[in-house]
Amino acid sequence: MEIKEQHSLEGLNSWKIGGIADHYCAPSSIEECIEAHQWARENSLPVTYLGLGSNVLISDQGVEGLVIGTRKLKQINSFEENAHLKIECMAGNTKTELLKLFLKYQLPPALMFAGIPGDIGGGIAMNAGIGEKIKPREFVEVIEWVEVLKEDNKILRYDKSDLHWSYRHCDGWQPGMIVRAGVSWPLDHKDPDIKQKVKEANKTRMQKQPLNLPSCGSVFVNPLPFYSGQLIEELGLKGHQIGGAQISDKHANFIVNQGGAKAQDVKELIDLVQSKVKSEKGIDIHTEVRFLGRW
Repeated sequence: MEIKEQHSLEGLNSWKIGGIADHYCAPSSIEECIEAHQWARENSLPVTYLGLGSNVLISDQGVEGLVIGTRKLKQINSFEENAHLKIECMAGNTKTELLKLFLKYQLPPALMFAGIPGDIGGGIAMNAGIGEKIKPREFVEVIEWVEVLKEDNKILRYDKSDLHWSYRHCDGWQPGMIVRAGVSWPLDHKDPDIKQKVKEANKTRMQKQPLNLPSCGSVFVNPLPFYSGQLIEELGLKGHQIGGAQISDKHANFIVNQGGAKAQDVKELIDLVQSKVKSEKGIDIHTEVRFLGRW
């Protein structure tokens, strides 16, 4: 496994923004993950994990230490057991890969996975989900177990009930690196119309969301019962731009890269939104996005 020095992260996230990793590697097995962590420890370097980068803002100043990318951690296996479809997959498998399996069996989780970008590891870490009130709508509803590589190089398996799941967050497995997961859904909960529903949902998202421009998806967690996009729109911030970053004029909870945007441009828009929503609405809104690197 190659450990690269001064590796650009701009092309490794969905915003197409960000600086340089001091060191970067992309292990393709758990053994290589162990090797990467051992190398970081021997060199007294901090470790940062990066999946497909669909929910991160990477600093223009880059990321210190070793960035471990999970995009090559791919292996997926599906089988039927106890009247359930069971899927065992690695952290780097994409949600689209699971979508295809659920479509094959005509099962409802296909509709959820159709609306979420990124990979499985990231989806677990943030309990990813969709806004539509369907079942399932969050990762917690389909996950059976999670395996984590711990600091002693051992793999620890957590059952779903061992973890603390909340809106856009999962706790109880840290510290460590999510490497593998088990997904499950009853086979008798079939939906013969699921392919059409996925097609219609994708069409609706194309109409309502700026999917033609680089973004991270929803920037802010909805401060329930309110919706962040609606609050931002009510403040007249839709379309507001700083540098190459713009609050989408299509969906106000998206910040898009109009071309040449810097991470600092996005950060300033985020700060502006949080400040105005607090001062004018009296509501604190927090980001779904994780900030990586030197801020």
